[in-house]
Amino acid sequence: MTTSPPTGTSPRRTRPTTEGGFGELAALVSGAGLLQEARRTYLLLFAANAVLLAGGLTVFVWLGPSWWQLLLAVFFAVVTTQLAFIGHDAGHRQIFAGRRANDVVGYLHGGLVGLSYGSWVTQHTAHHAHPNHADDDPDIDIPVLAFSPEQAAATRGPVRWMVGHQAYLFLPLLFLEGWSLHLTAVRAILRREVPRPRLEAALLVAHAVGYLGAVFWVLAPVQAVAFVVVHQGLWGVYMGLAFAPNHKGMPVIPAGRRLDHLHKQVLTSRNVLGGRVLDVALGGLNYQIEHHLFPRMPRPHLRRAQPIVQEFCTTHGLPYTRTGPLRSYAEVLRHLHEVGAPLRRPTGPPAG
Repeated sequence: MTTSPPTGTSPRRTRPTTEGGFGELAALVSGAGLLQEARRTYLLLFAANAVLLAGGLTVFVWLGPSWWQLLLAVFFAVVTTQLAFIGHDAGHRQIFAGRRANDVVGYLHGGLVGLSYGSWVTQHTAHHAHPNHADDDPDIDIPVLAFSPEQAAATRGPVRWMVGHQAYLFLPLLFLEGWSLHLTAVRAILRREVPRPRLEAALLVAHAVGYLGAVFWVLAPVQAVAFVVVHQGLWGVYMGLAFAPNHKGMPVIPAGRRLDHLHKQVLTSRNVLGGRVLDVALGGLNYQIEHHLFPRMPRPHLRRAQPIVQEFCTTHGLPYTRTGPLRSYAEVLRHLHEVGAPLRRPTGPPAG
């Protein structure tokens, strides 16, 4: 197990090579200064998130036992996701040059949202190394979903029915994503699958005690339960909607096939079109092609890298997928529906 950043290559130390033309692209991006730190922007993000969190907590205490707190639960779902985006960037070592400083930020933000930073980095490393690969990408190894006909055909029992109707179940399942992330953290710590299990356990316990203690201290029991359900459910939905368009519905690389870094990242990734508001809302993940090609590129530089990468792909005949937010979700749902179609067909005896 390792806490190394999820990189297929280390952009800030990239040496031009001829592998799939990536060296030429890396030289263009490096020459534009897009692999340098963006510490000032991250300091502003830290300050903005701190103000949002402190302001939300102040209003939470001021409101007291009120059903209006459910609106605040929606607000906290947004803040929690923004904090998770910072943890994501820290895991990629986008914020500081050194690993230790990034890890401090990563562990802190993992504790704030109740995630295992070490477990997430390990899984995300595997995803970045093998995006949408049938053998090796943990992000498409989800027990109740299938992203290829082969995965769908291998399902059995109730899961087979769920996969057959997965396009309809996808959004409801996202309401459980937050709980799934918490359970994954607990399991990874108990199994000692993380580099620093004691630290992670202490952070997770502190999060649980602080979060549940505050909610049940300020709110009536029924209100507290409702607040937790709304907050955790919408946090899961937000996280799912931020990450789902990136690769879901894009080509799945068959088992046993290997591609070079440039091709496997571009062919399996999708960008989501939008302005700066969307950049903030999706934590820069809407520039998924650039992010996967250069995982250590700071989030603020992804927007400037996008036209460089798109022009390079066009020049070299590589498909470069860009679409709007609504269409991206439609493509994901359409793909899930098509993959599950064979499981919805009746399997009676042949006619005649």
